[in-house]
Amino acid sequence: MRSAQLVYHAYSDAELTAYLTAGDRAAFEEIYERYWKKLYNETFKRLRNMELVEEIVQDVFSDLWMKKEKKNIENIYAYLIGAVRYQVYIRYKKGEAVPHFEVPLDHLLLSSLQADSLFKEKELKWCISVWLAMQPVKRAEIFKMKYIDDRSTKEISELLNISQKTVQNQLLHSFSDLRTFLNRIMAFFYFI
Repeated sequence: MRSAQLVYHAYSDAELTAYLTAGDRAAFEEIYERYWKKLYNETFKRLRNMELVEEIVQDVFSDLWMKKEKKNIENIYAYLIGAVRYQVYIRYKKGEAVPHFEVPLDHLLLSSLQADSLFKEKELKWCISVWLAMQPVKRAEIFKMKYIDDRSTKEISELLNISQKTVQNQLLHSFSDLRTFLNRIMAFFYFI
């Protein structure tokens, strides 16, 4: 059995996909071992809910095995990533999950205040305005439209004539960058 696993490990994705389509369980298991962790991480970045992430990844692999003969897959990794992203989108649409990048700014302020009472809300707003001034123009504009003007990502994408995915990526990057910036500022004032 061990030598069979080693053989499958050496196969390319295209070879594994061909064997999978023919019903080869060992090829499916190799695909699973090769990609489950990447799919888990990709999904976790978007949902931050371990149970829901595990459910989505398992559903995608179950569907792959159950419908293996019907699928015409050229790139197995691209197919799997697309499948988990679609499942995440479905969860968003049904309201079962909130995108990680959609976490309200007020929550960031409250958690920062609760974590360390060195800052007052006024000082936090000043720090955010300083951070905002350091951002690229388009990113700052998207951030203001989302968190100050309270517009949806769809509205922003329509107003700026860019894709909704671009808006979401910019917000995700902004939120992460802002959190890092605030943590550094808080650490700086803590040591003063």
